[in-house]
Amino acid sequence: MKPLIHTAFALALTASALPALAASDTPVGKWNTIDDKTHQVKSVVEITENGGLLEGKVLQVLNSEHGPHPVCVRCDGERKNKPIEGMTIMWGLKKDGDEWSGGQILDPAKGKIYKVTLKLVDGGKKLDVHGYIGFSLMGRSQEWVRRE
Repeated sequence: MKPLIHTAFALALTASALPALAASDTPVGKWNTIDDKTHQVKSVVEITENGGLLEGKVLQVLNSEHGPHPVCVRCDGERKNKPIEGMTIMWGLKKDGDEWSGGQILDPAKGKIYKVTLKLVDGGKKLDVHGYIGFSLMGRSQEWVRRE
């Protein structure tokens, strides 16, 4: 009787750990973006999967030079002067080996759109977000931190 109880307990523990394990091998989830200069949390971005492609939306701007609810002043087209909170800033990424690529990311501060690759680091606790124009060797990376 005891081995059956232990087995059931072990299965329950394993089942409860599966969502946590699954979350660490994909960028899907909520992330804190970190300011390059101040190293403070700048915003919260949620990455979701839609039809095999990843996209990221700004849930909340926590630190902005333009007040608590900034708009995308430098953006073009439909994003011009729209609130950054709620805005999709990353789209079109698909899994490619151990990274996600083929997508684009908007830098709302500059109003510019870049190519982007994502790579999980530190066991899925951090995300290397690399934006670039042309070749991926050129460009800049940011490290985002997964929210608990």
